[in-house]
Amino acid sequence: MIERNQVRRRERRAIRFGDAAHFFRTWTEKPLQLGSVTPSSRTLSRVIASYVDARSEGPVIEIGAGTGPVTEALLRRGVRENRLILLEYSDAFCTLLERRFPKATVLRGDALGHLSALEATLGRKVAALVCGIPLLTKPESVRLDLLRHGLRLLQPQAPFIQFTYSVLSPMPLKNAFFSWEASPRIWRNVPPARVWVYREPLRN
Repeated sequence: MIERNQVRRRERRAIRFGDAAHFFRTWTEKPLQLGSVTPSSRTLSRVIASYVDARSEGPVIEIGAGTGPVTEALLRRGVRENRLILLEYSDAFCTLLERRFPKATVLRGDALGHLSALEATLGRKVAALVCGIPLLTKPESVRLDLLRHGLRLLQPQAPFIQFTYSVLSPMPLKNAFFSWEASPRIWRNVPPARVWVYREPLRN
């Protein structure tokens, strides 16, 4: 039993090393697309997933799923794999995601375009939306447009979850049309990060 656990640990380390190498190669080609040289740490991924209610119904969308560390955390959280819709721009990452999460729906291409299409075709509200793309590299109008599309897809009070390496909110908070909360700084990540959660405000 001990030997089997050691083998599993070595396999997990090998996968993480391979993912990091794959991620770094992609980053060197398109640094603004990824925003970091390494995948999200298990600590950061766990914090992101903690904002998703696994008991809720409906799909869970992940934008910029990369090599899948947050996807794994969502599964550990209790979200069923067949509820996951993974949006990813990189063809190589999509192939990896399809192999690792065969029951999930993997969509290739631009996030905003996919959200617009899902808004028209999904037929049900979304339980949570996790955004892993580096929004601060995008113009403010693009960021807000993405959030508006996301909030229209979400169930009432369901979370739009975004992490950032900046100390500032990726969404401008002045005159905001949404409510928000932020996690403490997560130091066990390279670089350190913070998770922001945006929701439709409660109506009186």
